[in-house]
Amino acid sequence: MSVPYELTGRHRQKARTRLALVQAARRLLADGVEPAVEDAAAAAGISRTTAYRYFPNQHALLSAAHPEIDRSTLLPPDPPEDAAQRLELVMAAFTRLTLDWEPQLRASLRLSLQPGADQPALRGGRAVAWIQDALAPLQRTHPGLDVHRLAVAIRSATGIESLVWLTDIAGQTRAQAAQTMCWTAHAMLTAALDQHPSRPRPPRGP
Repeated sequence: MSVPYELTGRHRQKARTRLALVQAARRLLADGVEPAVEDAAAAAGISRTTAYRYFPNQHALLSAAHPEIDRSTLLPPDPPEDAAQRLELVMAAFTRLTLDWEPQLRASLRLSLQPGADQPALRGGRAVAWIQDALAPLQRTHPGLDVHRLAVAIRSATGIESLVWLTDIAGQTRAQAAQTMCWTAHAMLTAALDQHPSRPRPPRGP
């Protein structure tokens, strides 16, 4: 199996070069340009020949430009115990990330829709884990509720896919789209709680 170019010798210098190309691609995406490898190379001040050693094609470059968000939770320190409040906090942070990284996420979405394309980081399921983290108290208070299924349902109506539809098709502004996604998440939680009773509280002592 071949070893990626950046992993052979002079690791630190090659890591800096790769990062410069990725950052250039992200800047171009933010400016509304879907860059080819040579575009990122020019923006980064790196030769085309060198750039192609790191990214053999545009697909590889744009996949690398996908935002790497390694946070395990979107909740603040000492979050509330109420699931609705926790979900509100997570959805506010998630929609901010979606709007902040919209050009890069749109590029990843286009890549994922190409026939036979490798799935980029967009399909990593991070948002489902963030939402499930927000809903975690329900595992104790509503034992009959499938929390993972609810998190998947909320994710299906939020994120970059929903932002694209709400802005490009429904004609909402980005602020309106963010409000719609947060409202939808809350509505799904409310509907799920209506369908699944909470665990009865233990009787108080004498």
